[in-house]
Amino acid sequence: MEKLKKVELKHFSSEYMQGLNAFVLTEEQKQFSALPSNFEEINEGQHRIVILSENTPVGFFLLNANERVKKYSSNRNAMLLSALSINHTEQGKGYAKQGMTLLAEFVKAEFPNCDEIVLVVDKANIPAQKLYAKVGFEDTNERLIGRIGEEIIMRQFIK
Repeated sequence: MEKLKKVELKHFSSEYMQGLNAFVLTEEQKQFSALPSNFEEINEGQHRIVILSENTPVGFFLLNANERVKKYSSNRNAMLLSALSINHTEQGKGYAKQGMTLLAEFVKAEFPNCDEIVLVVDKANIPAQKLYAKVGFEDTNERLIGRIGEEIIMRQFIK
């Protein structure tokens, strides 16, 4: 088995743009997520986070501290995780799990007021649900109807 390479989370910077623009997702994955290149422009309260392995972008997600969060949590200190993707060529190597395992510590260090991370996962996206459960997210038992069907709201408290 291939040895897992060290993974780190970093705020987006232009040095990662070329690697992020090279990301590929399958058609199936595109229904659940989005390519990092879709987020060259972001809104106030959105933070682009890059999952790096050996300083190469292998994953990407957004942390939202804006009005969108209110749809999923009444906690004023919550942040919404969205648009998690791992470059198709790098999938199956444990990068998503490692990155999400680092998330709570990263948020605590970078966003000290945040004490909860919420996310929405499509009911049809079983691999993502399993990943989030493995790294400490819990199903809130709240459901919404999203653009492709039922969505599950999950949360992780930051201690």
